[in-house]
Amino acid sequence: MTDRHRLEPTAPWVEVVSTTADWDAADPRLLTSMLSHLVLIRAFEEYVLDLAGAGLIHGPAHSSIGQEGGAVGSILPLTSADTVNGSHRGHHQFLAKVLAHVEPKGIDPTREFSDDVRAVLLRTLAEICGLERGFGHGRGGSMHLQWKQAGAIGTNAIVGGGVPLAAGSAWAHRQAGTDAVAVTYFGDGAANIGSTLETFNLAAAWHLPICFFIENNRYAVSTNVFEVTAESRLSARGPGFGIPSWKVDGMDPLAVYLAMQEALAHMRAGNGPTIVEADVYRYFHQNGPFPGSAFGYRGKAEEKEWRQRDPIEQLSGHLLRREVLSRSDIDGSVERAKRLLDEIGDLLLEPLPGGRAGQRRIKPQEWPDPAFVDVGVHGDLSEFAEARFADRDTFTGEIAEQKFIDAVAGVMARRMATDDTVVVLGEDVHRLNGGTNGATRGLKDAHPDRVLGTPISENAFAGLGGGIALDGRYKPVVEFMYADFMWVAADQLFNQIGKARHMFGGDDDVPFVLRSKVAMGTGYGSQHSMDPAGVFATAPGWRIVAPSTPFDYVGLMNSALRCKDPVVVLEHTDLYTSVGEGPVDDLDYCLAVGKAAVRRTGSQITVISYLAMANYVLEAVESLGDIDAEVIDLRWLDRASIDWDTLGESIRKTNNVLIAEQGAVGTSYGGWLADEIHRRFFDWLDQPVQRVTGGLASPSISKVLERAAIAKSEEVAAKLTEVMGY
Repeated sequence: MTDRHRLEPTAPWVEVVSTTADWDAADPRLLTSMLSHLVLIRAFEEYVLDLAGAGLIHGPAHSSIGQEGGAVGSILPLTSADTVNGSHRGHHQFLAKVLAHVEPKGIDPTREFSDDVRAVLLRTLAEICGLERGFGHGRGGSMHLQWKQAGAIGTNAIVGGGVPLAAGSAWAHRQAGTDAVAVTYFGDGAANIGSTLETFNLAAAWHLPICFFIENNRYAVSTNVFEVTAESRLSARGPGFGIPSWKVDGMDPLAVYLAMQEALAHMRAGNGPTIVEADVYRYFHQNGPFPGSAFGYRGKAEEKEWRQRDPIEQLSGHLLRREVLSRSDIDGSVERAKRLLDEIGDLLLEPLPGGRAGQRRIKPQEWPDPAFVDVGVHGDLSEFAEARFADRDTFTGEIAEQKFIDAVAGVMARRMATDDTVVVLGEDVHRLNGGTNGATRGLKDAHPDRVLGTPISENAFAGLGGGIALDGRYKPVVEFMYADFMWVAADQLFNQIGKARHMFGGDDDVPFVLRSKVAMGTGYGSQHSMDPAGVFATAPGWRIVAPSTPFDYVGLMNSALRCKDPVVVLEHTDLYTSVGEGPVDDLDYCLAVGKAAVRRTGSQITVISYLAMANYVLEAVESLGDIDAEVIDLRWLDRASIDWDTLGESIRKTNNVLIAEQGAVGTSYGGWLADEIHRRFFDWLDQPVQRVTGGLASPSISKVLERAAIAKSEEVAAKLTEVMGY
């Protein structure tokens, strides 16, 4: 007979239920402050719904009415040093955190609310309305609320999108030697998202001080949690990842507070992550001022049952029973909160000219200046004020022939030795004598706590790196083994890291470096060969560098690490073993942002290229002999950093342009560049801008078919011959 042994998870999973004894033992000041938070958040949300109903909220208004108990109960035990982020339904979490920050000793519900409380409510309401005085100058609106000084590091419109970012915040807390923790709030929908589950695993493996707080409100828009998962008790996921987990009634703010205290004790002791699942209920539909029953996906009886367990009423009942407050005290607090919101609204609104009685509009002076629209997509590069710049013609140090990969490893070793804020993370970066290509050689031995070998989970570790960057205390260098993996982490790269500075108002530095290689010609096929330059060029916020020589790699990596914008550093497998000029001892210079290199002067045609293709262009030009081509290596590829001065000078001289790149025509970088050149230099062009690209298909495994899919020197030579009429 087969033996069967019951297995038990290593991590505990418990339910916390408050008792009358717990309510009797609770500090009256804690309970009264809870009440103040709850009634302020409720009044705020009701006012927002009124504005939405009047058409004064542009975009969604995801109300948290009914869910306040989970946010208040979990945030009151935190400090301002602890960080929180949340999802698109995050008003209550944000308000609870900022209110606790400005009133750390608690808010007395029997007194008038302070000017600090008034100020944060005003700025929050202004942000939700899209107005200049909002925390993000109106750019974030309802779904992107951030005030980093209070530890509110940003709510997020992408379901599950903020979870990896919070893990980065947690890593920074621990690395800095503090006992601060991060709390990331998300709902039952995000519990099924890959980035969330990846982050569970990574946080548990690395023992990060992060609490995954699941607000299980039963509905992802209209789809019930029972329809999408066999185990609707979502905290059950925790033990599978080795994460201690708590389940609690989120309509009971004291029960949440008690569960959170236990979770905090675990995290602050250095024992790793926790999960807290709070059963809550949103009284209204996904968006707007109507209940879910109005849309037919839930019944009025269900809504009534949950409303009878309202967190404000539960708390009020215990305050009355213990005679901490009277009914008039509680009613007075509610009225003061509503009056405060009316007063705040009057600062932003005015009667609609010519409208009916009671109709209002946003005061015109409250709107942001339209000229602000693109401010903050990138930083102003003031971080380079003290930088030492050098290029090949001005460099005074010793130069010698060296392998490209040695320059990669050398400058990374130099930066980590001189800057203890640099942290490297990626798959296998801590093994194989420097990863799969030797780029991180020796770094793990020299800096064991700052070279992090990750699970195979690009969404999680890219987002964690983004969270580290947004925290500001460290500079992450994230390695993707192949550029194709950027699609796996597209949300974190493009929706999160690339947009963060602009989305939250333009002031957020994002010192994030992404290293990845283009592997065309190696036989790795369609899913390991792409050139992502054309994709990144369409993504606002990113800077793109593409070094083609050892000397350039050192200077460009130094600039990438100094830059306060996210920078993708593209590398090419064809270059790793190539030999070229590079610095011997001086590894501290920067190459100026937005400065291209003229690799060969000429008068008949301007050939523009980047990365390994720049060398293939030079080979092609030399092989032809009778075409006097000027070859420009862009080095910086993003729209904000193109060297239009160098390009313009060359185009006005040659009156002809050829853009040469290796990659597939579908994701071509040169398409937008050709369009822009036509717009800027039409009067100087003797013919349309010509282009060399790879084929329509991605490179495949067959050596013959792979070569047919990509462009090299032969294709450039053929195109030059055609264009110049030889």
